[in-house]
Amino acid sequence: MGDRRLSRELALQALFFWDMNATADFQSDLDAFCQENEDLLTPKVKPFFMDLVQGVIAASHKIDPLLKIHSKNWKVSRMPGVDRNIMRIATFELLQRMDIPPSVTINEAVDIAKKFGSRDSGPFVNGILDQIRLSLDR
Repeated sequence: MGDRRLSRELALQALFFWDMNATADFQSDLDAFCQENEDLLTPKVKPFFMDLVQGVIAASHKIDPLLKIHSKNWKVSRMPGVDRNIMRIATFELLQRMDIPPSVTINEAVDIAKKFGSRDSGPFVNGILDQIRLSLDR
């Protein structure tokens, strides 16, 4: 597995925890997560992981409205937690990481959704992210 894929998968886990627990002190939770996963968060993995986690949290006020607009008949809060957080990571990449081609971002998100989500997660994630990509004209 590549370093960026591992960063994305670990970011999914950290953000899923944040999403499900909504603690007031996420930094402490993130520090604990990093400590528990220090063997995986190598110097090549951790910087991208931190960029994703901190970026998604900081930009959640932009990301969740995009998910809402482009997911017909779905409230963001009613989406499966794994799918929601995969799409948050990918949307952050589409908004902020111009160094990553949109097709790579979406393909990575779909592959991770297939691995961690349900049978329907891949097409669901792909459809919404493609609509977001088109709206951003990237």
